[in-house]
Amino acid sequence: MIMTYQMPQLPYANNALEPVISQQTMDYHYGKHLQTYVNNLNNLVPGTNYEGMALTDIVATAPDGAIFNNAGQVLNHTLYFLQFSPHPTESAPTGKLAEAIQRDFGSFENFKKEFNAAAIGLFGSGWAWLSADKDGKLHITKEANGSNPVRAGLTPLLGFDVWEHSYYLDYQNRRADHVNALWSIIDWEVVGQRMK
Repeated sequence: MIMTYQMPQLPYANNALEPVISQQTMDYHYGKHLQTYVNNLNNLVPGTNYEGMALTDIVATAPDGAIFNNAGQVLNHTLYFLQFSPHPTESAPTGKLAEAIQRDFGSFENFKKEFNAAAIGLFGSGWAWLSADKDGKLHITKEANGSNPVRAGLTPLLGFDVWEHSYYLDYQNRRADHVNALWSIIDWEVVGQRMK
């Protein structure tokens, strides 16, 4: 049986993240952009070495090109959309993730400052990620276009999309406002569970 890649099922309605992310942005970003990446990937992998391969394995091993770009964006957007909640139970990480942030960045506020700087300062289209290495040390990286920290052997925990399609309808050219607003809808329980 051929593995097909699926859209992530959102645990909230398309309008639930307003005003941080509008329903119109969700309809385009999730409903059209991500659906296109999923469709493209499903059309590209049959008959290749990547047929039947897990998404993270494709992203980790595929050379730059159409398969990598579309797989990267399916993985990135799946992690992105599933890290949000309209009503997060925690306003900051807890447990193992909180301890690692304290250890590696000095404080949660300092981590947010460094992460914001990476997201706002990335030139062009791409992503800012918080990831953990195999020893549990945390890293903030800037990834161009559809790349992902799995390329460097890291486990992605939290990602901010700074492609213009993720915010332009709501924030126009005010990327910093978009980045600052995202913190209020992060589901830290989901993000913390991504730590191995």
